[in-house]
Amino acid sequence: MNKDKNTTEQEWKEILTEEQFYVLREKGTERPFTGAYTDFYEAGEYACAGCGQLLFDAQTKFNSHCGWPSFDQAIEGSVEYIKDLSHGMVRVEVVCSNCQGHLGHVFPDGPQETTGHRYCINSVSITHQK
Repeated sequence: MNKDKNTTEQEWKEILTEEQFYVLREKGTERPFTGAYTDFYEAGEYACAGCGQLLFDAQTKFNSHCGWPSFDQAIEGSVEYIKDLSHGMVRVEVVCSNCQGHLGHVFPDGPQETTGHRYCINSVSITHQK
């Protein structure tokens, strides 16, 4: 099956784990400092756990001490940005441009020597590829 924005929620439930469904499809968040990629630094790329689209190059990952994997930039065209007013905050949600899966949020407090962005991403939303 081609997994993209036309995949039904029932199909996603059959494809994803319960935790992946909660985060990717219901815009949930994994607990900080619990994700597989929080303190993981190996060469490669990170793809969407839902559809497999490449999202981040491992060279853009950095330790922000926030409890979730952080990147200073996404692969061009791989993500979309949505204004998020939930939880009494104004944030920018980051979703996969192919399947619209929730990845996390982007903040303007990243490394100033690069982009100044901090993509705060749920480990369960991504997979590492060498």
